[in-house]
Amino acid sequence: MAITHGSLPFKEQIDYFRGKTDIPTRTWTDIYNVEHDWAFVVAGTMKRDLLGDMRGAVEKAISQGLTLEQFRKDFDQVVGKHGWQYNGSRGWRSRVIYETNLRQSYNAGRETQMADPELRKRRPFGVYRHGDSANPRPQHLACDGTVLPLDDPWWSSHSPQNGWGCKCKKFMLSQRDVDRQGL
Repeated sequence: MAITHGSLPFKEQIDYFRGKTDIPTRTWTDIYNVEHDWAFVVAGTMKRDLLGDMRGAVEKAISQGLTLEQFRKDFDQVVGKHGWQYNGSRGWRSRVIYETNLRQSYNAGRETQMADPELRKRRPFGVYRHGDSANPRPQHLACDGTVLPLDDPWWSSHSPQNGWGCKCKKFMLSQRDVDRQGL
């Protein structure tokens, strides 16, 4: 496995994902916004056994740090076992399921880590960094480079992941980091 930023699994990320509840859904509009924080869904998976097997494949990818190609093998097995007829191409559908869950669990796990009081004493600031989206949202570009104390209310509505497909990240900074980087 090629190691990239965010590809190594960590306890808080895995714990977050394992804490989700399976919710069968007909379409992507069945669950909105913060409901995704506690619900594991795959649009169009109405059968609980199908959803459970898909969850197992996603959890394996998260906990073992699997690549998209490795996840696709499990995705194909689950689809074949259940005869699931999904919308979109295999490449698109498997990527959406994989990336959405990986990013959401990563960001939620990082938020848990950033809440540690001792760590916040040493690194009390956050910086918003825009990701590498092919079609970036203007609002996310406008936030890029914003530096504020982590207890600033702004973070309650701007901490990544900020919507479907968002690749933005929040990083912790010390006062020394802020000064050295001229932020």
